[in-house]
Amino acid sequence: MELIEVTQHFPEERLEDIEAAVAEEVSAHLRDQQFPEGSRIAITAGSRGIYRIDQMIASAVATVKQFGCVPFLVPAMGSHGGATAEGQRSVLEHLGITEATAGAEILSSMDVEQLSDTANGIPAYMDKHAFAADGIIVMNRIKAHTAFRGSVESGLSKMAAIGLGKIKGAAFIHSRGSLQMEKNIKDICRTCLEKGPSIMGIGIVENAFDQTAVVRAVRKENWFEAEAELLELSKQMMPSLPVQELDVLVVEEMGKNYSGTGMDPNIIGRWRIDGVPEPSSPVIRRIAALELSEESFGNAQGVGLADFITHSFFQKIDRHTTYTNALTSTFLRRAMIPFIYETEQLAVETALNSLSAEDTDMLTYIQIPNTLHLHRLYVSPAVLEEMEKQQISFDTGERFTLAFNKEGQLSRRLLRQ
Repeated sequence: MELIEVTQHFPEERLEDIEAAVAEEVSAHLRDQQFPEGSRIAITAGSRGIYRIDQMIASAVATVKQFGCVPFLVPAMGSHGGATAEGQRSVLEHLGITEATAGAEILSSMDVEQLSDTANGIPAYMDKHAFAADGIIVMNRIKAHTAFRGSVESGLSKMAAIGLGKIKGAAFIHSRGSLQMEKNIKDICRTCLEKGPSIMGIGIVENAFDQTAVVRAVRKENWFEAEAELLELSKQMMPSLPVQELDVLVVEEMGKNYSGTGMDPNIIGRWRIDGVPEPSSPVIRRIAALELSEESFGNAQGVGLADFITHSFFQKIDRHTTYTNALTSTFLRRAMIPFIYETEQLAVETALNSLSAEDTDMLTYIQIPNTLHLHRLYVSPAVLEEMEKQQISFDTGERFTLAFNKEGQLSRRLLRQ
C-alpha cells in the first residue's frame, strides 16, 4: 500500500510565557481573597500529561508564597495511581512534579472528608488535606470528556468532584452512569464550592499541537459559566482526523498521557459504554493500537476501544491498575483485551485483510502517532483524494510504501520523529 505524509493545518494560538500567565491569574485571586499571612493553600495536581504542568504548578506555588501563604500540593486524580497514596505520588513524579521541582510539600492520601449530601442525596467527598486548607487552587486542563457530553466535561468541576473525591468519590459518581455524570459532577462541585474551603480554579486550554493557548482564573461566583466558555473554546481548538469514515486506523501508541482512555473516543468515534449509543461519526471499521506508552505505568484503560494490539503492548499491561480504573469508571468494555498479534506487521496486515477488500490499496487508511497529535499523518491515496474533495487545509510530503523491518515493526513511524 502506498502512503503519503500529510501535515494538517490547525490554529496555532499559544501563550509564550505560561508561568507569567499563571502567576498573573493566581495573584488576582489572592488579592481579592486577602488570605491572612500563613494561610495554607492547597494546589491540585492531576494525573494527565498537561504541557509544562510542572512549571505551571511551580509558578502557582511561588506566587502563593509571595502573598505570605503556605502552599502545598494535593494529588487530585480519583482512583488513578492504583488508588494508593504512594501510587498517586509516583504518578506526579513521572510527570516531573516533585517537592523539589514544585517548591512545596506534597500531601498524598486516599482519606477523604464527607462535606454533605447534594440536594439529590449524593455524598460529596474531599481529600482530607485539601479540606483542612484555608484555600484551594484547582488547576486543570479543560477539554471534551471521553464518556459524556455537557456544559462542563473534563476540567475544573470534574477535578473538584472526582479528583479530590479520591476513589470513594470517583466510584460513587461513576456508579451512577455516564448519562447522569454531568449533573452529578456539577451538583457535587457546587457542594464543594459551598461547604469546602475557599476555592478558585485555573483553567488551561491547549491548542491542537498540545501547547498552552489559554490560562484563565475561574472564580466560584461564575464557576460553571466560565468553565463552559473555556470548554467551548477547547473544542474549537481540538484536532481531528481529516475524514469521518475510515477503513483502518493505526495508532502507534496509546496511553494515559494522551487521553484518559488511552485513545480519545472523541477522535476515534467509539464510546464502548453499555446503554450509551455510539457516535454517528467518525466511523472507523478497524483500529490497531501498537504500543502502550511508558507514561501510562501499565494502565491500559481504553485498550478495548481497539480491535488489534501487539504482544509487546499486552506485556506492558498492569492488570491491577487497569482493572481498578475500569471498575471505578464502570466502563468495563473499555478494558477488554482485543486480538493480540506477535508483531506490528501481523496486527496491521490482519486489520487490512479482515475487511475482505478485493484490493487493499483502495482502502482508506490513516496512521497516527496517538490521538492527541494529529497534525502529521500517513494516509492512503483514497484518504488523500477525500481530503482534496473537502478542501481541507494541508500540505503533502513524501510518498512511500507501507513496509516493516525484519522484526515485524513499522519501518516508518510518526512518533518522536
